[in-house]
Amino acid sequence: MKKSKGIISLILMVALIGLLGFTAAVGFGKGGAGAARNIRLGLDLEGGVSITYQVKGGTPSAEDMADTIYKLQRRVEQYSTEATVYQEGDDRISIEIPGVTNANTILDELGQPGSLYFIAETDSDGDKNYTQQANGSYELNKTIEELQKEDGSIVLTGLDIKSASAQVQTNQLTNANQNVVSLEMNPEGTEKFAEATKKALDAGESIGIYYDGEFISVPNVNSEIKNGQAIIEGSMSFEEADRIASTIRIGGLSLELEELRSNVVGAQLGEEAISTSLKAGAIGLAIVFVFMCAAYLLPGFASSLALLVYTGLILVLLNAFDITLTLPGIAGIILGIGMAVDANVIIFARVREELAQGKSVKSSLNAGFQKAMSAILDGNITTLIAALVLQWLGSGTVKGFAQTLAMGIIVSMFTALVITRIIIYSFYAIGIRDQKFYGHAKKAEREPVDFLGKRKVFFGISIVLIVAGFVFMGINGAQGRGVMNYSLEFMGGTSTSVTFDKEYTLEEIDQNIVPLIEDATGDNNVQVQKVEGTNQVIFKTQTLDLDKREAFNKAMVDNFGADEAEIATENISATVSSEMRQDAIIAVIVATICMLLYIWFRFKDIRFATSAVAALLHDVLVVLAFYVVARVSVGNTFIACMLTIVGYSINATIVIFDRIREELHTKKKSEGLDLLVNRCITRTLTRSIYTSLTTFIMVLVLFIMGVSSIKEFALPLMVGIVCGAYSSVCITGALWYIMKSYEGKKAESAK
Repeated sequence: MKKSKGIISLILMVALIGLLGFTAAVGFGKGGAGAARNIRLGLDLEGGVSITYQVKGGTPSAEDMADTIYKLQRRVEQYSTEATVYQEGDDRISIEIPGVTNANTILDELGQPGSLYFIAETDSDGDKNYTQQANGSYELNKTIEELQKEDGSIVLTGLDIKSASAQVQTNQLTNANQNVVSLEMNPEGTEKFAEATKKALDAGESIGIYYDGEFISVPNVNSEIKNGQAIIEGSMSFEEADRIASTIRIGGLSLELEELRSNVVGAQLGEEAISTSLKAGAIGLAIVFVFMCAAYLLPGFASSLALLVYTGLILVLLNAFDITLTLPGIAGIILGIGMAVDANVIIFARVREELAQGKSVKSSLNAGFQKAMSAILDGNITTLIAALVLQWLGSGTVKGFAQTLAMGIIVSMFTALVITRIIIYSFYAIGIRDQKFYGHAKKAEREPVDFLGKRKVFFGISIVLIVAGFVFMGINGAQGRGVMNYSLEFMGGTSTSVTFDKEYTLEEIDQNIVPLIEDATGDNNVQVQKVEGTNQVIFKTQTLDLDKREAFNKAMVDNFGADEAEIATENISATVSSEMRQDAIIAVIVATICMLLYIWFRFKDIRFATSAVAALLHDVLVVLAFYVVARVSVGNTFIACMLTIVGYSINATIVIFDRIREELHTKKKSEGLDLLVNRCITRTLTRSIYTSLTTFIMVLVLFIMGVSSIKEFALPLMVGIVCGAYSSVCITGALWYIMKSYEGKKAESAK
């Protein structure tokens, strides 16, 4: 790069940092497009809409309630991946959607859940089931109850529909675009619909789509439909098509629901929670800047500038993709800043090695970027595969986590491989070429540490830690405390609505009211929601028995003048349903298998893949043991923590394996395999320590300054970071060596 290009590149980088900073802080236009303040926030940070539905008819079965809750959960994800659906009492379902303030708009868009039927035009006797009126509308000639008793009159119900969506298609006859509703049936519905359309086609009849007391469409049947896919055509706008599609999707619920009440609820946490988290991020970022500059000199400064670009891009992209940001999400971004250092550390550790061998600055930079490329790509692609699988198979918070994880990986690779490279080569081009700015003088290579010689000790420590988790599970279960300290997100609990004689701020509630509730109920994880425009506050706790409910009510009446008649208590189900937990488990298993296959493909050795996945499982089990022993609350942050470890743990292992793979090609026949593995681990040790340290610093500052819910996320995450570094250095190489040595002994035995 010429000097002039170097100057222009640095000016452009400064301009880019300034532009991203301005966009995040101020934005463009009257609405501040792109500004961080416009990022969609979760219920905990901004509040949203709470809607409660009542089941029509008698008391529903547990199976029907669970099925309806799960389907509604998947449906409300169109508004936010952080939306929650849970059971309230015996026959009510509550939906909480963050980032919105108009309950009526949500109700209109979500639709009024009711019953959906596909009705044949005539019954088995040839009598009309419905007729067209003079005004063009259609009316039933019989009641739904009568039609249900007649064989073949109701050909499909909403339970047979897998999905429905509004689309724009080209009419093959007129060649004009038209708005249609595309339907896809489940396997049972496909079989029913094929039979029904064949019958209607032979008779030249239509099939009416009847929903919640009226016909929404009566399409003619033009052909027998065997593939379970159909199109509803007609003169309709795209909005009308979208409304019909939404109506049909809602009709797939197991129960008929009617709106009972809707409220706009305030944030669960005060503004202090956001401000302290942001301050923690800024302080952690500053510490990482100083550390990188001290450790890697000018390259460290270049990576610090690239981190500013990374942070700005993340904020802009969160806004652009309309991703809902919760408090754990803020923690995830701050964690991502620490992880973004990883690629830069890999590169600059390589550059330092080249300089130590006496090579020139330019040659060292070229070699550093080139040799670090495979480790960076393999580590990040492996994690990206996990993110894509979680996005595909997960639901709720799992899907939201996958979005932010994938975005962070792509942006960190871009800033490390493109932005950092441009900055460091620009510095070189403008004349900063003295080796003292890039690394230390030539020095003797460090003697390899005998990690393999201590492998029995390391294995023993890991086994003790993992077994301790299972032992304490048994002890906790035997003592009746619960195997783990499940929060109400996992176990359900009690929702208590209290109407006070005046309005309290969230800060006043947290400081004065919540401590009394904790004393009365013994629950240290109380969730708070204010109902906007009223003096009503909703407190969610673990399940309260009669004595604890009375103590709760007494504390409210005696200390805050609440009217006992205005205190309403209901049991609520877990917001993380069994189906969502099953989705998460399946997603993690599939993601792990996909990571194993990718590592196997890239390294051409199943032993590398097996060792990496074993270390990942090791880290998850150790952190799980920490949750059990320390009785850390297991809620939504637990899922985020475990998924973060799955994504983070694999990176350090990939770097070590990449070095082993590289040096296997140049290994001398006389050199022992144990010496090679020890040397590779030792050469990457600085990188392993530095990456874990920078990430640990970010999370530690967050733990020190954050609110209680953030501390519950940060503490086990710090354990996971330390454990990940330990397993990468002490466990994975030893596992690979044992399997490789076994193969060698087997080959010798065969000879």
